Amino acid sequence: MDCLFCKIANKEVSSEILYEDDIVLVFLDINQWNIGHTLIIPKKHVEDIKMVDNETLAHMFDVALKISEKLMNRLGATGVTYSINYKDAQEIKHLHLHICPYYKDKKEPMELKEVYELLK
Repeated sequence: MDCLFCKIANKEVSSEILYEDDIVLVFLDINQWNIGHTLIIPKKHVEDIKMVDNETLAHMFDVALKISEKLMNRLGATGVTYSINYKDAQEIKHLHLHICPYYKDKKEPMELKEVYELLK
């Protein structure tokens, strides 16, 4: 399978991993919409939200809530936006939950490695 997120989950492609368990992998998005933009993916290939089982989806959101607290505490985010794209809106056809931090006051841009060092 030629799925970038499967390759990341299998450690064939490097990423800035923030959390991992048997079900999901959490890593910084290489194309940061905002400082700390994070993705949560199921390790098992699931193309979209209509194909995922309820337990995996619930686990993704449980992890998202914990990761959001870390983003707020360590990066100073004042809120977060959660989003899941579907069908043509998906750039990569592997279910992924975006966690995009919100900052009331504008933050200066940071390199991905700098963000990772603050979050790891």
